[in-house]
Amino acid sequence: MTQKTEGQAAAQSTGEAAVVMMRELVAHFRERREPLRQQWVERMTGKGLLAGLTPEETERESITIYDTCVGCLETGKYDVAQTYATRMAERGVLRGMTTEQIIGGLATMRDVYGRSLFERYQRDMARLSAALDLYEPVANKILSIVALAFVEERAKVVRQQQEAMREFSTPVLQLREGQLLLPIIGLIDTQRARQITEALLRAIRANRARVVVMDITGVPAVDSKVANHLLQTVQAARLMGAAVIVTGLSAEVAQTLVAIGVDLSKLNTLSDLQSGIEEADRLVGYRVITTEATMARNAET
Repeated sequence: MTQKTEGQAAAQSTGEAAVVMMRELVAHFRERREPLRQQWVERMTGKGLLAGLTPEETERESITIYDTCVGCLETGKYDVAQTYATRMAERGVLRGMTTEQIIGGLATMRDVYGRSLFERYQRDMARLSAALDLYEPVANKILSIVALAFVEERAKVVRQQQEAMREFSTPVLQLREGQLLLPIIGLIDTQRARQITEALLRAIRANRARVVVMDITGVPAVDSKVANHLLQTVQAARLMGAAVIVTGLSAEVAQTLVAIGVDLSKLNTLSDLQSGIEEADRLVGYRVITTEATMARNAET
């Protein structure tokens, strides 16, 4: 049986010392749980980081975070911290908490618990250094997990809000049976053009539409990219079996389209929305009968 080298023995001794120190830190934080948690809450209150939280929520959240951090320190694993950070970020965003409240609160906790180690080991700098070497990476890792979870949740909410705004900005309305109206207002980029096309095709299928009136009166500028988007939408609608009438095409826009080489013969265009609706009625086979004509017909009978 080979004897251990001095290096191996030293490494084993260092590892054993780290395990002992880790157990000591876990015992310290568990023993000091309530006073340290209270100190953390007081510090956050003084900084205004608990605005919007009830006392019950503050106590519940601070206990859960405290125990989660101690658990990560003890096991060296961060699965629980990741799960809790994600849930906390979701609740924080929904309640309108700021980045400063979320990240600042965790940074304050890190500092409060770190200072408790200074108080414990201030007479033994070697043990203080060993304690901080174990504690600081864990505290910073948890802080980064929470920060990332919060940023990702915030980005998700922003994407959802943007999607909702696009839905509201491009409604597909049913005029009559078999007829749809698509009023487009505002600038059109690639992402919005894709959303417009998808919404229109879903509406065509759901309503079994035969004619779509696409009104672009509210589109401020039409360049080659916008024109191509419109053409692709028209072609996709035709593949679904619906004719498309484009209205709101001003003389200036028409000249621009001709100048950039768009073949207007591929589009059924009319100057205004009313004309488009009347053309849609004609294509579907609707006839508009005036009140006078109805009264005259009734009088004859």
